[in-house]
Amino acid sequence: MDEEYASGLLENAVRELSRLPGVGRKTALRLALHILRRDESEGIALGEAIIDLRKNIRYCGECHNISETEVCPVCASPQRDHKTVCVVENVRDVMSIENTGQYNGVYHVLGGVISPMDGVGPDQLEIDSLVRRVADEGITEVILALAATMEGDTTNFYIFRKLGALEGVRITQLARGMAVGNEIEYTDELTLGRSLLQRTLFSDSFNQ
Repeated sequence: MDEEYASGLLENAVRELSRLPGVGRKTALRLALHILRRDESEGIALGEAIIDLRKNIRYCGECHNISETEVCPVCASPQRDHKTVCVVENVRDVMSIENTGQYNGVYHVLGGVISPMDGVGPDQLEIDSLVRRVADEGITEVILALAATMEGDTTNFYIFRKLGALEGVRITQLARGMAVGNEIEYTDELTLGRSLLQRTLFSDSFNQ
């Protein structure tokens, strides 16, 4: 049974905060009361930061990472290897790989993985744009850096089949240093960095 609050404003704040992932109503109430206890300027600063985030953050027109500009800093950098593309599930994975300091290529964010149980098919992901990008930009290596899960493996294989018709493209995957079922963002930097450096041809996995 939902709690009743003396203030409709508090109830509204709790309802909106509880929409966040992993935040139930009790946690939302604690957050709302914490905001009330702080200086008014801190609460206003938090609200303005959220508004700025929604208004000014967009998705990069090339890789679909978040960015404040039409093209993200990674894609815009002449110091990056633009012939190597690392395919990841989400923006958090980009951050995790960047934190390893072991990768100097660019990225392609799919926005998810193929998951029929969740109603997510290839058409709902940035797979077709990946194929066009590889063909149009002369990409020489595509690194499949998806989670070691059934959904991740299914997506890897689908992409491999889609890219198979393109000549001169090396398709690799992270070395299996990560435990099966682990997501990229929860893998420690040392293990993730080593998996990147020791990546293998995706086709070799068929012979294992």
